[in-house]
Amino acid sequence: MRKVFEEELNDLHVHFFQMGKAVHESIEKSIEAFIKHDKALAQEVIDNDIHINRLEVALEQDCIELIALQQPVTTDLRKIITVMKATSDLERMADHAVSISKSTIRVKGNKREYDIEKGIYEMSEKVLYIVRKVLDAYVIFDADEARRLAALDKEVDMMGKELYAKCIKFMKNDPEIVLGATDYLRVTTYLERIGDYSTNISEWIVYLETGKVVELNTQNHLKDI
Repeated sequence: MRKVFEEELNDLHVHFFQMGKAVHESIEKSIEAFIKHDKALAQEVIDNDIHINRLEVALEQDCIELIALQQPVTTDLRKIITVMKATSDLERMADHAVSISKSTIRVKGNKREYDIEKGIYEMSEKVLYIVRKVLDAYVIFDADEARRLAALDKEVDMMGKELYAKCIKFMKNDPEIVLGATDYLRVTTYLERIGDYSTNISEWIVYLETGKVVELNTQNHLKDI
């Protein structure tokens, strides 16, 4: 019985990591589409979101069934709770990738500003690094690495503030960029939120190790307890 439970628990972790890779890919493609003004790639991200939603539903159902049938306690229960909570955070990241893609479709043809787009790309590279590394930390339940990555999210927030200031400056100096700059602001916010949800996953990794729910970055906190 224990062996069957461990196999099912391992399947949960494998499926969570697979969902994480799909979400990372969606974020990466959404930014590539936005920077390259690629409407077709943006639509691909939007269309693929239903696949990610199905992965979330399947994972949540598996978690509920495992709790109901196996009645796990202590560490095993924490592992299942971690998957359930972190899965929700992944799905919300994917939603923001869809929002970025919708911005790409909406702003195609508007006047663009290279300096701001360069900043958005750099910010996205930092966010993608954090997402990728937090998934790696989850695989080996590395709480120390999770704490380090949560601290990096503060850099994402700072980059967002700098981009916000640049956008406002450009909008004041050039009215023709107002429509495009509004979406720059939106995309910057979406990236910040993805970083925040990555911090949530870091916190669930710490919870898995310690049994305590901690807040690693309280500046822009989005955790649902």
